[in-house]
Amino acid sequence: MYSRDSWGGPLEINATDSATEDERSRNLQDVDRAALSRPLDETQQSWLLGPGEQKKKKYVDLGCIIVSRKIFKWTLGTVLFAAFLAGLIALIVNTVPRHRHKHPPPDNYTLALHKALMFFNAQRSGKLPKHNNVSWRGNSGMQDGKSSDHSAAIKDLVGGYYDAGDAIKFNFPASFSITMLSWSVIEYSAKYEAAGELEHVKEIIKWGTDYFLKSFNSTADTITTLAAQVGLGDTSGGDSPNDHYCWMRPEDMDYDRPVTECHSCSDLAAEMAAALASASIVFKDNKAYSKKLVHGATTLFKFSREQRGRYSAGSSEASIFYNSTSYWDEYVWGGAWMYFATGNSSYLKLATAPGLAKHAGAFWGGPDYGVLSWDNKLAGAQVLLSRLRLFLSPGYPYEEILRTFHNQTSIIMCSYLPVFTSFNRTKGGLIQLNHGRPQPLQYVVNAAFLAALYSDYLDAADTPGWYCGPNFFSTDVLRSFAKSQIDYILGNNPRKMSYVVGFGNHYPKHVHHRGASVPKNKIKYSCKGGWKWRDTSKPNPNTIVGAMVAGPDKHDGFHDVRTNYNYTEPTLAGNAGLVAALVALSGDKGTSIDKNTIFSAVPP
Repeated sequence: MYSRDSWGGPLEINATDSATEDERSRNLQDVDRAALSRPLDETQQSWLLGPGEQKKKKYVDLGCIIVSRKIFKWTLGTVLFAAFLAGLIALIVNTVPRHRHKHPPPDNYTLALHKALMFFNAQRSGKLPKHNNVSWRGNSGMQDGKSSDHSAAIKDLVGGYYDAGDAIKFNFPASFSITMLSWSVIEYSAKYEAAGELEHVKEIIKWGTDYFLKSFNSTADTITTLAAQVGLGDTSGGDSPNDHYCWMRPEDMDYDRPVTECHSCSDLAAEMAAALASASIVFKDNKAYSKKLVHGATTLFKFSREQRGRYSAGSSEASIFYNSTSYWDEYVWGGAWMYFATGNSSYLKLATAPGLAKHAGAFWGGPDYGVLSWDNKLAGAQVLLSRLRLFLSPGYPYEEILRTFHNQTSIIMCSYLPVFTSFNRTKGGLIQLNHGRPQPLQYVVNAAFLAALYSDYLDAADTPGWYCGPNFFSTDVLRSFAKSQIDYILGNNPRKMSYVVGFGNHYPKHVHHRGASVPKNKIKYSCKGGWKWRDTSKPNPNTIVGAMVAGPDKHDGFHDVRTNYNYTEPTLAGNAGLVAALVALSGDKGTSIDKNTIFSAVPP
């Protein structure tokens, strides 16, 4: 007889087998032990066990994977519990009254920054963008540079910025303004971003650099001519209509606006090169535009070196309004920016040449030593090159002169502190960097920027402070100085007057500014017809938001009188320094400077 073997093969049973029942039982036990000497899978176990004796499966087949039944149960339970818990939390959130955690309100420096940048919108010349956001301004100066009174290389000078309360475009202080704005963006782009102003300030910079590229043949490698100015302001020649004699809205100008050119203007060309070079770092992500700016800067700096001379020496206009005392400081300043923009060591070699520094006044001090302005950039250049030593330390052959600049920067910072007597202060605490002369604020904001910036440099270099002689001062002292000066400008002064228009409740209402003082009422006032708006005691009909006026006198006195520009006139250069100082002090102190962006083009 044949039967089915439970292991899968036939099993023959011999009926005549004489083995006893005990022997068969013993043999089966031996077979069991042999079979179970190796592990059996579940299928094999099921064969050995009867139908009612099968073990419960330990695994669950999910189709794509097989998982342990225990793990499966835990996972399923966890998911269901999490879903229940999420639903419970959602129910609680929807039923319990909400208490929203508001972000802390912006600090005064950030609030003032928003306004200070708007001043540049109000100063724009040319065809204005739709989002200019100054309701009383319109297109103006649309024929600038299109006459035949200048070289053929300059075909169009529409655009740029009006300098102050007039409609003249002075390229020397305007270039310095754009350089200062670019420097502040390179160092504090994160703070501009946090304030929501990064794109705005970049637009402001580009409006200036686009215009500068028109002021010479920017596609050429070599030039012989540069536009220095559009419009005239000298009224000593009689009653000829010009930008100072006439008092009218820029949109209504109908008089000639001649172009002043220069052929030997090292200071102007080097400063304009600094503006384009620094802006090329701001726009480094726009490679085509950045490259265009670098090429223009290279052409300008070459021109500044080949055609030596002060731009104001051959111009009565420039010598009256923006006289340049030297071009050596622009060589150091412009050379430093050219090095950062290109990485070309020949520019660093020039900027650190001891002879150049000596001519710039780096070694002899003087009453204006350490005062950064549109005329003298030496203090800014020294801080900029100290930065190079702190973070990159290029070593020989630059180390000796860089160490000298670094030491001089420390001396400059010491001179800003109240414990030293380099500069007097008003009773209200305003430092007198121009020694009591009018229009002090433009110098104060530049010093506040340098102090806050150098403080941040030292912090980023893990340096707690610096020495003034034997005395050690912490970086907080520098920042306190910067804050005290900006706080004075924003209203913490004996008159409780904010010198930034539109900030606070008490600010100048009679700003020396044609566009702000002549109403936009569809009436075109003639050159002399607008004089009544100049001379009226009524407040300006248009608020020029963010304009920092010239400032108080050395006794903290201020006269809010439109005809006295020494008190009430704002300028591009002044507001550029203000913006730089405000962004340096704004926001969270934990937001440090950008240590590396300025070195993007510098080789390792």
